[in-house]
Amino acid sequence: MAFGGGRLVGGVLAALLLTGCSSGFPKDPEGTLDRVRDGELRVGISESPPWAEVDDSGRSAGLEVELVEDFAERVDADVVWYPGSESHLIRSLEGGDLDVVVAGLTDTSPWEKHAALTRPHTEIETWDGRTEKIVLATRPGENGFLTELETFLVEREEGR
Repeated sequence: MAFGGGRLVGGVLAALLLTGCSSGFPKDPEGTLDRVRDGELRVGISESPPWAEVDDSGRSAGLEVELVEDFAERVDADVVWYPGSESHLIRSLEGGDLDVVVAGLTDTSPWEKHAALTRPHTEIETWDGRTEKIVLATRPGENGFLTELETFLVEREEGR
């Protein structure tokens, strides 16, 4: 009887520890997801047709632009676009001035050391028969935000 009771107490303690450890994870050290929800999604855009383009009037367009706008709708955020070069935008992302960068980046991007790349949202075959996986870049360490964005990408892929 004492052995069985010890198991029960051990099981309850383990459950409590797991519950306590898992609440609030994944976390955003800088609070990106909380700030973006019902707020503003700051997106850097670098010209890379058909993924991301800025027309002469400054309007953003492209497949990744549509993707980000759909995500913003999901989290009730207004998108603010910041055009620039990839290098400038990635530095701004690292510094916390941007939340996402759209630029037709691939999962083998040299920027992967400076940004958290999402799961691929599209795969394309190149002219030489290689497959490239297209991703978005987010701020490193903001795992709650990244998880929300990746959940959106998975659900979109599954047609939900």
